[in-house]
Amino acid sequence: MADESDEQPNSDDLMTAGDVDLRPGRNSDPQDEIDKYISEDIRKFYDVYSYGHAATILATSFPDELADLKESLLNFRITKREIGMPGGNESDMPKKFSHTLRPRGWVEARIQGDLTVRMQEYGEEILEGGKTKKFKVKDQEARYIENFIDGHKIDYVKGRVAFDLEWNSKDQTFDRDLYAMRVFHECGLLSLGVMVTRSEKLNPVFDVVPKLNKDGEVVTSGGAPVMSKGKYGASTTWMGKLLYRLNAGRHGGCPILVFGITPELIEDWNQNA
Repeated sequence: MADESDEQPNSDDLMTAGDVDLRPGRNSDPQDEIDKYISEDIRKFYDVYSYGHAATILATSFPDELADLKESLLNFRITKREIGMPGGNESDMPKKFSHTLRPRGWVEARIQGDLTVRMQEYGEEILEGGKTKKFKVKDQEARYIENFIDGHKIDYVKGRVAFDLEWNSKDQTFDRDLYAMRVFHECGLLSLGVMVTRSEKLNPVFDVVPKLNKDGEVVTSGGAPVMSKGKYGASTTWMGKLLYRLNAGRHGGCPILVFGITPELIEDWNQNA
């Protein structure tokens, strides 16, 4: 979860930006498996992708956590004003999920770990007939590395399920999130991670929703309103940047379930207007 960014995009065309995938790769789960475990009422509002059978694991092994996430996903709504407003220290987007998840025991979690390393030395004796025999020489003194794992944080964790939202930060934030989930999983603390970000279907919305200043007034240039697309650039967190990383396997062996926010979640958006 990160603050919104007013950084100018590297390209005005998100669809042709570098390091972008608009479709899940071969290592993703089939759509019929997702449809079996993620209900239609959620899929109406979100693009849903699953890696490592995350949807199956969540639904069959963690039904209570799925129920929490389902309620928070269905309660989530945004407005054109919220899209146009600049970000603060903590945007309203994650707060919308916190209202549902925090009272149900979803906490911020940070993993820390020390490492003890031992090296054993073996010699080799040459016997008659060319045979060899290995023998133990000694054990070196154990080396203790404090905070070998440190600082990897996830915003929402309940039991063995992690959840994170990235609305509009720098796209490198995905690397941090995926690595954190991967480390938690490799240490046996998590079974899967769930992520929410912007679907590419929001891009046309940013072309017509005006950018606002901190007072909620429309920002203008040369007498014309400035549109919001400048703050939702190609190098920010959106689905194309996340799928690229998942298709490349940056989540390691950690199953990941992804929800993409679509225009269906904008309360005052009329596509025909």
